[in-house]
Amino acid sequence: MKWTDTLDVAIALTEAHPDVDPTAVRFTDLHRWVMALPGFDDDPNRSGEKILEAIQQAWIDEAD
Repeated sequence: MKWTDTLDVAIALTEAHPDVDPTAVRFTDLHRWVMALPGFDDDPNRSGEKILEAIQQAWIDEAD
C-alpha cells in the first residue's frame, strides 16, 4: 500500500482500529497508524496534509 491508496488504507485502518472515531484522530496519530499498517510500504515523507485529509475522509466514509 502507498499513501495514495486512500481507500485501501481507510479499510485497513477500520480493521486495525475498530473502536476509534476517525473524526477525532489527529494527523500525527493518523500518520503513525498508517505507517504501522501491515502491507504499507511508502516513504513517510511522501504524506502531507492533503493526503492525510483524504485518508481520514475515506476512513469516515468507510466507518459509516
